[in-house]
Amino acid sequence: MMEAGVNEKTPSAGENPSGSEAQLSLIKKVQEYRAKIEEGGGKERIDAQHAKGKQTARERVLQLLDEGSFQEVDAYMTHRHTDFGLDKTRTLGDGLVAGFGKINGRRVCIYAQDFTVLGGSFGEVAGQKVCKVLDLAMQAGVPVIGLNDSGGARIQEGVYSLYAYGEVFYRNTLASGVVPQISVMLGPCAGGAVYSPALTDFIVMTKDISNMFITGPEVIKTVTGEEVDTETLGGASTHATISGVAHLVGETEADSFALVRKLLEYIPSNNTETPRRLPPADEDLRGDPALNTIVPVSSSETYDMHEVIERVMDRGSFFEIHAGYAMNAIVGFARLNGESVGVVANQPSVMAGVIDINAGDKIARFVRFCDAFNIPLITFTDTPGFMPGTVQEHGGIIRHGAKIVYAYSEATVPKLTVITRKGYGGAYIVMGSKHIHADLVYSWPNAEIAVMGAEGAVNILYRKEIKAAEDPAAERARLVEEIREKFSNPYRSAAAGFVTEVILPVETRGRLIAGLELLRDKQSSAPAKKHGNMPL
Repeated sequence: MMEAGVNEKTPSAGENPSGSEAQLSLIKKVQEYRAKIEEGGGKERIDAQHAKGKQTARERVLQLLDEGSFQEVDAYMTHRHTDFGLDKTRTLGDGLVAGFGKINGRRVCIYAQDFTVLGGSFGEVAGQKVCKVLDLAMQAGVPVIGLNDSGGARIQEGVYSLYAYGEVFYRNTLASGVVPQISVMLGPCAGGAVYSPALTDFIVMTKDISNMFITGPEVIKTVTGEEVDTETLGGASTHATISGVAHLVGETEADSFALVRKLLEYIPSNNTETPRRLPPADEDLRGDPALNTIVPVSSSETYDMHEVIERVMDRGSFFEIHAGYAMNAIVGFARLNGESVGVVANQPSVMAGVIDINAGDKIARFVRFCDAFNIPLITFTDTPGFMPGTVQEHGGIIRHGAKIVYAYSEATVPKLTVITRKGYGGAYIVMGSKHIHADLVYSWPNAEIAVMGAEGAVNILYRKEIKAAEDPAAERARLVEEIREKFSNPYRSAAAGFVTEVILPVETRGRLIAGLELLRDKQSSAPAKKHGNMPL
């Protein structure tokens, strides 16, 4: 008796193969397609990419994600265009690797531009794939990461490539404030290729290999006659220190990926969650006695606010963002008793902590990100005011400073502020003061809270008296001290209810932890509206 499912005779040539042979044939076909997908632009172009010290798109995705976690989507898509010889350059995936996976066990969506396929040029299919990834990220409520290495829009596809970029820009905007978006720059990115990253929350550039500019050096020379090299025009150093476009910079591709992994540790997956709280790695009531003497007695002497932040937050947890840009302000993430918080501070050691145009943009953007993703804000205030001068006024310091007011006022997350020394004028108000509804405001005992510094106030209020005095210098010094005692000391603000409590610096960590614990489930309401009109 014949076994079930086995043919009585071996099929001859031209007849259907047995079930097992058909299955093997199907498996082989899938394997062949997968091999083609992994070939990208071919061995020659892959070798050229490696010769530049760069990885391929697929290698980058596999390096960033947890081993074995990558699930690719739309790998078989090819473009439909035939003009300019494109009918001979169809490649599976069409120059973009897309899908989802995990980073440290956490779900993410990801896409990577493949420079080995038509120079990573962005066409209709690439746009469709990126849009699908962004849609998946929003539906799943997970962060999306873009690995960028592109020469820009695919010229041969004409308006279709422009359509592709427009759709991606639209999706970036829809996803903004819904899921975190991170762009990693790993090659030359020009024209439309830089606008999508500019719409995301964080841009990580890589030294020596990544560039960002609207138009390249050759076009600039043709139009304006100006000669500039790509690194000066749009390299990592330029965007990390001058333009502020880059938030973080990696020395190598591996360093850039490490920065992405670290960043994800501090932020939630979407706007309905809070950041993951870690078991405290530091004592909650630890008080660092060095804080009591860290601020110099003289208000004209400087100190490094980084030291204050490091001594108050969980040890070694501060992760600075925009570290090389507008260094008179400090922003970054840290942990306080294991809880992720956003830190905003003035930096007295740079320009005395004054707020200028760039600092205004830096602070406002960071505050808004933290608020969008439920990250409490801790503010350290020590600022003499806004930067004066025609350059700042003509550049719109009023408008840029107003961004900070708007961001803090709009924020509904827990907001705790520590005034370490100077809090003068409008700059004091915008730096998370009670007047724009911070929840808790603590002041160190040497703080000066006033319209302006005592020296400036005396010059305005007592000019005639000083001039008429027998010893003008002595009279001026006496009046300065009197102004400080009567009007600038923090106890006056505390008496008015504008300072929650005057505390010893060594007590700061414990007070902030207790405040965060109280406000963890803070409820807030705002007037119904479509959206406000931020002074951009």
